[in-house]
Amino acid sequence: MFNFKNKIAVVTGGARGIGKCIRDEFEKAGATVCVIDLLPNDYFVGDLADKATLEKFAAKVIADYGHVDYLINNAAPKMCGIENGSYEDFEYALKVGVTAPFYLSKLFEPHFAEGASIVNISSSRDRMSQPETESYTAAKGGISALTHALSVSLAGKVRVNSISPGWIDNNYTVYEGADAVQQPAGRVGNPPDIANMVLYLCSDMAGFITGENICIDGGMTHQMIYHGDHGWSLDIKK
Repeated sequence: MFNFKNKIAVVTGGARGIGKCIRDEFEKAGATVCVIDLLPNDYFVGDLADKATLEKFAAKVIADYGHVDYLINNAAPKMCGIENGSYEDFEYALKVGVTAPFYLSKLFEPHFAEGASIVNISSSRDRMSQPETESYTAAKGGISALTHALSVSLAGKVRVNSISPGWIDNNYTVYEGADAVQQPAGRVGNPPDIANMVLYLCSDMAGFITGENICIDGGMTHQMIYHGDHGWSLDIKK
């Protein structure tokens, strides 16, 4: 379906989960993929929270290939909350989740090819929360806002969009019962649900889309939930 032959894609956090799926799908479509991750991989191992590491990584990509067609900011920030998170934990999450995407976009700006695209992976948590998720939620809210800001600053040169996944099971578990039925789409998501949209947004078919956030969550954020209404109930634990 997609043809990315001779294209260079950069994927952060590309060693497992959604990031690995994005990498695999790009490679199937003919692209060369440069991964940076703390986990072992065949291109670059490093900490996205470290400025010097980002500079070394960007320099390697440009030295190896001369340009970048697609930047996928996927690396997940640490999740901690107001009760269990320290200043350092929160700062680290923002460095990985917001500062690194900004700085990589800046480092690659002179080297983006014609028709280039940035896709930022946010989360449906950019608009809703659970307890003790402040660092992750703040980082995802930040990258969603960064998306539309970059789309204006890079207008005419790079299209910039973001995706907000909902519940994505990286192990491809098939859920039944309430876990599946509660989703308006009838199932829990898998990494290809996100990877396919990434490739679409990078393709010429999405040439008129920029500055947008696309929520892929099986419809969960559009579902109105009240206790005692349409089968929903809340178990209040005292």
